[in-house]
Amino acid sequence: MSATLPHRRYASFSDFYPAYLSEHSHRANRQLHFLGSTLALLSLLLLLVTHQWWWIAVAVFCGYGFAWVGHFMVERNQPATFRHPLYSFMGDWVMYWQMLTGQVSF
Repeated sequence: MSATLPHRRYASFSDFYPAYLSEHSHRANRQLHFLGSTLALLSLLLLLVTHQWWWIAVAVFCGYGFAWVGHFMVERNQPATFRHPLYSFMGDWVMYWQMLTGQVSF
């Protein structure tokens, strides 16, 4: 399993994001990220509608579960979450938006 994102300090998120995108070169990995993020958003919406707090666990499971399957099974690398949790979380949502707007293919 490759780990192309070293455990180093990045000066900023804009310094980190190109390396983050390089960890998502396989289309199926990006699709799994998109699916997991969409299901996480839907779970949070259901939390707001139903006031059932277990939807938070579903959101976390979907958001990270699908992404980690994409990394371990498709991309065959280690998720950036393990080395850069905040920047990785931010990267997930920037990439999600860029997929929605056609800036990153999926």
